[in-house]
Amino acid sequence: MEIKVKLFATLRENRGKEVSLELKEGATAEDALKKLEIPKKEVAILMINGRDDDPGKELKSGDLLSIFPPVGGG
Repeated sequence: MEIKVKLFATLRENRGKEVSLELKEGATAEDALKKLEIPKKEVAILMINGRDDDPGKELKSGDLLSIFPPVGGG
């Protein structure tokens, strides 16, 4: 199955802004993170089709996964 992944801020470095990923049926958002080599500790917000969701949720073909890193500031 194919999904689209949108990356934000520092997660775009060496990966790009938007990526298409080919995953096995039954794959989860966590599987997508592993394929993109993004450690879970670098993810603050994970959205599936525009909704805040669990990394363990099973993805479906055509889903849009948006991944945001923690934001620092002062």
